[in-house]
Amino acid sequence: MGRKNNILHKILFYFFIVTLFIFYLPNNIHLKAQTVTPKKIVGYYGAWAAYSSFTPDKIDVSKLTHINYAFANINQYNQISLGYPDIDLSNFSKLRALKKKKPGLKTLISVGGWTWSTRFSDIASTSASRAKFADSLVFFIDKYGFDGVDIDWEYPVSGGLSTNHRRAEDKKNFTLLLKAIRTKFNSRSITTKKHYLLTIAGGSGTWYVNNVELGILHQYIDYANVMTYDIHGPWDKYTDYNAPLYRSPSNTNAYNWSVDDSIKAWTKAGFPKKKMIVGVPFYGYIYHTATNKNYGRYQTFTSGQSISYSVIAEKYLNKNGFIRRFDNTTKVPWLFGNTTFISYDDPTSIAKKASYIKNNSLGGAAIWELSQDPKKVLLNSLYNQLK
Repeated sequence: MGRKNNILHKILFYFFIVTLFIFYLPNNIHLKAQTVTPKKIVGYYGAWAAYSSFTPDKIDVSKLTHINYAFANINQYNQISLGYPDIDLSNFSKLRALKKKKPGLKTLISVGGWTWSTRFSDIASTSASRAKFADSLVFFIDKYGFDGVDIDWEYPVSGGLSTNHRRAEDKKNFTLLLKAIRTKFNSRSITTKKHYLLTIAGGSGTWYVNNVELGILHQYIDYANVMTYDIHGPWDKYTDYNAPLYRSPSNTNAYNWSVDDSIKAWTKAGFPKKKMIVGVPFYGYIYHTATNKNYGRYQTFTSGQSISYSVIAEKYLNKNGFIRRFDNTTKVPWLFGNTTFISYDDPTSIAKKASYIKNNSLGGAAIWELSQDPKKVLLNSLYNQLK
């Protein structure tokens, strides 16, 4: 009898252990899955796209987490103002409709950009001007239904248009400006019970990293859209890739840089990886060269200009004498034909950049610019790899 009881106790014990394991394991897996933060997919929408019929209602919001509307201007009173008064209000209305279509979608107004960064230095220079600008932001986003603001100052201290106002103090003043905006946003949140997003668009080179306080300002913003494109362009002396993921040892030009170099520079400066949103271009550059050497790479050229992915696919991709090639070191493609070199990103290179984002625990991707890929070829590649 005692032996039978002993066997029965063992059976009951093992049954308990197995049952506990069965119930605990799925719950544990579920809890771990919940802790994985989804990657952000931020799509910049250029207001001017509405002129060519790509209005905001054409945006595929199912594959985006955020839309940044570019751009708002800054008026003579150093306050935010409409950038395109003839189309902005209609576009804003369509953005609000998109938010109803996809609850959880966030929209931000992007302020400044390459053309309208003239007054940022003045705005950031005193506590009074910073507070005035911050107040105007709160009023603007509440009035037009945005969830936050993207500060695209191009650029503090140096760079940008020659007409930009600039000061050596921009470095610390930029941090103070973001702090003032965050303070105003938090104060407003007490009344509205909503979190106001504050982000920046930042340069990809060491020149930018050295001119801002990335190790400090990150505490005031939700994340940063790192502009890891325009690494090379028609302003250079030689043809090169717009946004190489990695450096190429074949590139002996003075400036050899990459997306990977940018992320490492931001990380070294003390900016958290989880707040870095990697910029991906939906456009490229076309260069007219004078030689067929090296299939157009790293050669002098006579002229060059920006070109959207949609135009590249329609007119040049493996047609009209152009052949697609892929650089397995830089992880980007290029086209060459008729002494013309085209640097661009395609679904393959976009997917590799998305994998890089995941493998390096970065915050997500930021697209410049949505209207340049109306058929969503690149967007689908990005989304499928990041989801």
